[in-house]
Amino acid sequence: MQEAFVGGWARESHLSTELLRSLHDLNHRFLDLTAARSDWAPPAGAPWPAELAGQVAILSAPQRAAAAACPYALFDLRFQDDGHWRSSLQHASAWRVADEPVIDDATVSFVRLALFYVWHAAAQGFAAELLVGMTGNTAAAFRRLTVNQLPALVATEAKNLSARWSECIAFWSALTAAASRADAAALRRVQLYGLQIAAAARLPGD
Repeated sequence: MQEAFVGGWARESHLSTELLRSLHDLNHRFLDLTAARSDWAPPAGAPWPAELAGQVAILSAPQRAAAAACPYALFDLRFQDDGHWRSSLQHASAWRVADEPVIDDATVSFVRLALFYVWHAAAQGFAAELLVGMTGNTAAAFRRLTVNQLPALVATEAKNLSARWSECIAFWSALTAAASRADAAALRRVQLYGLQIAAAARLPGD
């Protein structure tokens, strides 16, 4: 039943194979980046499992690919924060090269790809909301962007890159453990767990 739920989620949500394949590639890149950055500091004030880099680093390339094949993003750029994105989009045109924070090239490269992907997904109905947890308001704002406006956002957003649900150590431990054992059934259960977390995050607060 769990497997059927996860397997049918993408089909029922009318997500294209291309969008999902590209997301899996981005997830894999993010896991590679995480493994290589054992000293990677979290965004200001954001929780970050200290053991995450080590858990990912021991996975082989096929194991990371298996972990990456989730029907949602494993990375985050504060997509649920409407206020943050409203401010970023309003002030992106005023950003200057001299203002750029010191961010390593690998992170900048990843964020550039991620933002282009999200911009493309935002144009596909509710894809951005489903895949990266973006709010409807932010998705609508992304739909109004032109591709030429994306580079300015890379400089402001690279410092905000983090693992999605980084405070949920149980999710990440289960994902990396299932991938390390090549346990397809366990991976499906973790995928369902992630969908449940994503759904809970979209519920209105108390």
